[in-house]
Amino acid sequence: MFELLLDGINSVFTFKIILLIVAGVFLGLVFGSIPGLTATMAIAICLPITYGMDSVAGMSLLMGLYIGGVSGGLIPAILLKLPGTPSSIATTFDGYPMAQKGEAGKAFTYAITASFFGGLISIIALMLIAPPLGRVALQFGPFEFFAIVVFSLTLISSLSGDSIIKGILAAALGIVFGMVGSAPIDAFPRFTFGFDSLDAGFDLLPVLIGLFAVSEILITAEQKVKNNKKKKMNKIQYRVKLKEFLSQKWNFLRSTLMGLGIGILPGIGGGTANIIAYATAKNVSKTPEEFGKGHPGGVVASESSNNAAIGGALVPLISLGIPGDTVTAMLLGGLVLHGLQPGPMLIQNHGDVVYGIFAALIIANVLMALFLFLGMRVFVKLLSIPQQILLPIIFILCVVGAFGVNNRIFDVGSLIFFGIIGYFMIKGKVPLTPLVLGFILGPILETNLRRGLMLSEGSFVPFLTEPIAAVFLLLTVFSIGLKLFMNYRKKVSG
Repeated sequence: MFELLLDGINSVFTFKIILLIVAGVFLGLVFGSIPGLTATMAIAICLPITYGMDSVAGMSLLMGLYIGGVSGGLIPAILLKLPGTPSSIATTFDGYPMAQKGEAGKAFTYAITASFFGGLISIIALMLIAPPLGRVALQFGPFEFFAIVVFSLTLISSLSGDSIIKGILAAALGIVFGMVGSAPIDAFPRFTFGFDSLDAGFDLLPVLIGLFAVSEILITAEQKVKNNKKKKMNKIQYRVKLKEFLSQKWNFLRSTLMGLGIGILPGIGGGTANIIAYATAKNVSKTPEEFGKGHPGGVVASESSNNAAIGGALVPLISLGIPGDTVTAMLLGGLVLHGLQPGPMLIQNHGDVVYGIFAALIIANVLMALFLFLGMRVFVKLLSIPQQILLPIIFILCVVGAFGVNNRIFDVGSLIFFGIIGYFMIKGKVPLTPLVLGFILGPILETNLRRGLMLSEGSFVPFLTEPIAAVFLLLTVFSIGLKLFMNYRKKVSG
């Protein structure tokens, strides 16, 4: 394997391919940093360009776009409370409060470092354990996925703030919005009220941008405009002491492993991984009350997990030919376009190309961190722009991003609709995160429930008796019981 990796590095270390990786990472960062322009869109645009290239060159460009597209979302997440990509939702929770406190530089340092090392560990894992991990992922059927999603939904209690009731209501509302459109399996239209535009349901990105960005614009717009950003600019610190980094080592390692594991499971992805890793970090923290107010642990958990999901998502793609999300589906198209058939024989038949891809991933990961560190001081200057100028620009970017997802004016309407919902939820002190979690996980839960019932011919017994599913359901019961016990003990001691 080491010899193959050296061959892969040699094949990538040419001026042409390095230049392609540089261009891919830079373009990916641009797409990731503009809300609505995702890594999927960047790869879709550049895929035809790779047709005339050799396999290693073409795939190197696509890998640069992939890493840049996922990582670029941290820029608007920290500075503007805008999740540039679904993978950076949780980065807004503590990254933006840190920026508001004049710690934008520190937030960037934590985020970039966690992204780099999280991505690096996942790439190493991809090289070492792709085939066996791919076979494990095949053991997960609808019963197992259903149990995992049920377990994930118990994290709502950790993301509900002071009121679990409000958190549950927000999650239920998210599940309701997730059910709008064509039903899974039979595509029967639901809750469309005769509007054809609702047949496809609500797209995730307009929902996210509306809830987190438009609502924040509305909240800020009703307040008195403050031009005090210049004072904060002088206080911005970029350096983080080694001791502070090391205090996050277990949080980083746990979040990276979670991102890697969730990335391997098809259909879940980094959008879920960063929220689950964030909720777990908050659960095990000795100071959970500081999360959401500018805690570095929240930034580390989110960014390490979403970049670790990159290597995880490539495991089933390369070893089994199974794409886990829309980005890896596009990458599957890239492999096929170059005459490479993903699956168990890919490494054996085209080891030089595969290890060339691995080498390109490592180089792209280094370039991503380099570009972000070099551009950090430029990004932070956005904080010095007066709000009356910045807010309209952000809103225009939101509208363009929402329209660009599917080229539908309906998505712009969705953006404004969810922005108004987010505004009233913030006013009513109802947490937004459970709604997002319900919106993302609700359709996955329903799809796997229906698939499981079809396999078992209407019986619920396999959901409880399949070993992996049973373990996750037991973990669900244990998690709920532990939360109730902790709440009871807190109430008694208080």
